[in-house]
Amino acid sequence: MKDSEAYVYVDQKRLRRGYTTGSCAAAAAGAAAQMLLSGGLLSVVHLDTPKGIGLDLDVLEPRFGENWCSCAIRKDRGDDPDSTDGVLVYAKVRRRGQDGDIMITGGIGVGRVTKPGLECPVGSPAINRVPREMIERQVRMACERMDYSGGMEVEISIPAGVELAAKTYNPRIGIVGGISVLGTSGIVEPMSEKALVDSIKIEMRVLRESGADSVIITPGNYGESFLQKTLPVNFRQAVKCSNYVGETLDCAVELGFRRLLLVGHLGKFIKLAGGVMNTHSRYADCRMEIASAYAALCGASQETVRRLMESVTTDDAIAILREAGLAEPVLERLVERMAFHVSARTGGAVEFGILVFSNRYGLLGSTRNIEKLLPCFKG
Repeated sequence: MKDSEAYVYVDQKRLRRGYTTGSCAAAAAGAAAQMLLSGGLLSVVHLDTPKGIGLDLDVLEPRFGENWCSCAIRKDRGDDPDSTDGVLVYAKVRRRGQDGDIMITGGIGVGRVTKPGLECPVGSPAINRVPREMIERQVRMACERMDYSGGMEVEISIPAGVELAAKTYNPRIGIVGGISVLGTSGIVEPMSEKALVDSIKIEMRVLRESGADSVIITPGNYGESFLQKTLPVNFRQAVKCSNYVGETLDCAVELGFRRLLLVGHLGKFIKLAGGVMNTHSRYADCRMEIASAYAALCGASQETVRRLMESVTTDDAIAILREAGLAEPVLERLVERMAFHVSARTGGAVEFGILVFSNRYGLLGSTRNIEKLLPCFKG
């Protein structure tokens, strides 16, 4: 990777790109095929990724057997927080038949798909379409280079994947026994929002394919913990959306969910009342401005508004509103406005309810239809 291609700037920080498990699998397969057909060793293999960035990767642990060769490529996440960093991705290549076909299978540490709704069919190894295409292309290039027209069998394995699978979404979405071989561009972009949004969409697609027509959306562990303590709901219908409320709502509509329940801490969801659908503070931290505006609409004094604007947390803001006798009307107006913006985002295509809570104060507010909607989410 050229130095000009190796780095990107995110929030004014220079961050290093990495490469995907798909790139590792393809590079290992190409190197193993070339070594098998030539009988010689390779120390470095070149891979052109779908993104157009070339990689020169070290070939590790080459091994030869009767009619087969295997080797490994070490995964490099760059500056992205990826749990697969440093794992070895192996490819074992063997000759098969004279038909020129290339068969791709999964070995130890590559998960197997057990639920519909994923890119790979049920029962198949979790090697996504683009990595499969990359693997096949690398092997065919090696065959052409060595003037070989027969078939090849390629087994991809990631021994560390068995343990790593527990740290991923895979068990929840029906991939068992290992991790997925992923990557549409071949390159890992540091702090990639797209990767997280894609994983949320996959989880929702699997849920929908299982027959569910209702989904619970919550930003994270606080929401899940609140649900467990407060409501008798089916947690298999719950999806964590992180900060990506808008994208998750879009996905719910796209997949045809009939109902959804949004459950979130006021510190996150107060931003929805301002039409902010990505709740990360780098995009908008308008919590106190929104709280102050609705407090003023409900008759708060200038001193109360000033104190709200100087608050650090929404729990502090609630304490101030309670002191002023305004907590109930302000929260009611906030939830109404959240519902207004959620309705606008979903275009009326899905019935929804909203529950807002605080770790200090518990349930703070909900849409008026919540009693009617909750039975749809019971286990």
